[in-house]
Amino acid sequence: MTNIIRTLALVAAASLGACTTVNTTAPGAVGIARQQSFLVSAEAVQNAAGQSYAQTLTEGRGKGLINNKPAMLARVQAVSRRVIAQVGTFRPDARGWNWEINVMDTPEINAWCMAGGKIMVYSGLIDKLQPTDAELAALMGHEIAHALREHTREAVSRSVGQQLVLGGLAAATGASASTVQIANAVAQVTYSLPHGREQETESDRIGLELMARAGYDPHAAVTFFQKLGRAAPSNAPSWLSTHPQSQARAADLKAYISRVMPLYEAAKR
Repeated sequence: MTNIIRTLALVAAASLGACTTVNTTAPGAVGIARQQSFLVSAEAVQNAAGQSYAQTLTEGRGKGLINNKPAMLARVQAVSRRVIAQVGTFRPDARGWNWEINVMDTPEINAWCMAGGKIMVYSGLIDKLQPTDAELAALMGHEIAHALREHTREAVSRSVGQQLVLGGLAAATGASASTVQIANAVAQVTYSLPHGREQETESDRIGLELMARAGYDPHAAVTFFQKLGRAAPSNAPSWLSTHPQSQARAADLKAYISRVMPLYEAAKR
């Protein structure tokens, strides 16, 4: 995903405008209210994401890796569509996105949703974690939440902003091209990681609400991250990691279940 972010940054730079500060989503029952700042337009990022997604599909199809497991694809699409049907709670405009849901046959434990609703689930996640439908809904809700909150656009904006600062510094000091290139690389590693801890937590909580509204038991979000933690354990302290540790995420989700249980109960009626 880091390479995708870099590609998006280059494309989005062409549409660079004044910095805007907004809240991309309604707060929902989980109360997400952080203001976000952007240097690039949503349209530029969505267009770039669409191009990158199309390229991923073309390359995957060329290798016979896209949607070659019909039963798995049907299951992923069915669960995803139930969750997508709830996005209007946070973003009414997202109902009109051109959502795409595909499965790539690869052993990696991974899934993502690009800007504008371009979803990819890796078969390794299904094969290795063996999620229930509710646990799969937790995952899809989380990834969809990244798109609703425009977290990729935030990452691109940070990357572009850093490059603008470094470019101005180079012009003022006469720094050599090689120095600027190294500085850009450091800035990308430091500021342009796919999603930070705050963004992951937002997506966890929004995903929890989306799955509950879709009629999936929110307790499954906790068991999903517990499974994820067992499959990919991390011994590093959470403050050293961009992503919260799975145990910490599970604990945070437990604290928010009471907020969304009435939504789940209503969806079951």
